[in-house]
Amino acid sequence: MIVTVTPNPSLDRTILVDDVVLGAVHRARQVRLDPGGKGVNVSRALAAAEVATLALLPSGGPDGSRLAELLAPESVPVVEVPIGAATRSNIAVVAADGTTSKFNEPGAELTKTELRALEAKAAELAGRADWLVSCGSLPHGCPDDLHARLLHAARRSGARVAVDTSGRPLALACAANPELISPNLAELAELAGHPLPTLGEVLDVALRLRKAGVGAVLVSLGEQGALLVEDAGTWHAVSEATVVRSTVGAGDATLAGFLLAGAAGPEALRTAVAYGTAAVEQVGTRMPRPKDLRTATVRVTEADPSSSLNGAAL
Repeated sequence: MIVTVTPNPSLDRTILVDDVVLGAVHRARQVRLDPGGKGVNVSRALAAAEVATLALLPSGGPDGSRLAELLAPESVPVVEVPIGAATRSNIAVVAADGTTSKFNEPGAELTKTELRALEAKAAELAGRADWLVSCGSLPHGCPDDLHARLLHAARRSGARVAVDTSGRPLALACAANPELISPNLAELAELAGHPLPTLGEVLDVALRLRKAGVGAVLVSLGEQGALLVEDAGTWHAVSEATVVRSTVGAGDATLAGFLLAGAAGPEALRTAVAYGTAAVEQVGTRMPRPKDLRTATVRVTEADPSSSLNGAAL
């Protein structure tokens, strides 16, 4: 089983418009309400593929209850840690060409008691899991080392750990030596402290992270696919979307695809990129299902350090 932990889940409202003009009145063509948060999305993609998963998240107020209700039809089991503040809501405005503008609330501040409850429940569930996946931003006032603490709790219970976050929380999590990290290009560049315009520079950073103790590095590269750096080698996979409807959640789908395909090797990378590509073809934050994949169109090669990158983040 794969347990996901999302310290800062959300209700995601997606508004589709023809175009976005600053200061103008916009008429929505369609509006969707989806459960959101990186770990939540990973569990949604896994559940759609009939892979055993469980989503652990703090939950407060009517929006927290609504989030769990929305996950039920997707067959995602939820373990809620009750909190006093309300679960946040996010808004994504998507133009006809797929350009996405996101407006994210900071999220509910967790008390020390609520944080301890989240960590304790993560440790308990990790004892039944193959992987614990700790994902996403941290709510306002949350300690930067929360992902690292969840990692240590899961490891004591015997689970492997994947981390998908950014900034200082990612740096602290890397220092705790997770089995897998899954940043996008912008997040990896932030961690490195400088832009990464070529695949060679991405490789250099990933190799340094592995030398420091990170098990494997899966980097989402937007339109240029994804890069995998692990013990057995380094591979680059690319695929082209038939249409871009929304980029929200594509990186989460990429991570889910990698995990459900075994989390190692070029074929797992192929599945990861097939999932990420299928995700951008969905409306809102809908996660792809196996029937949405075009795995055969994904091209996997050994990583070419001389390749340039355009900086897009999947």
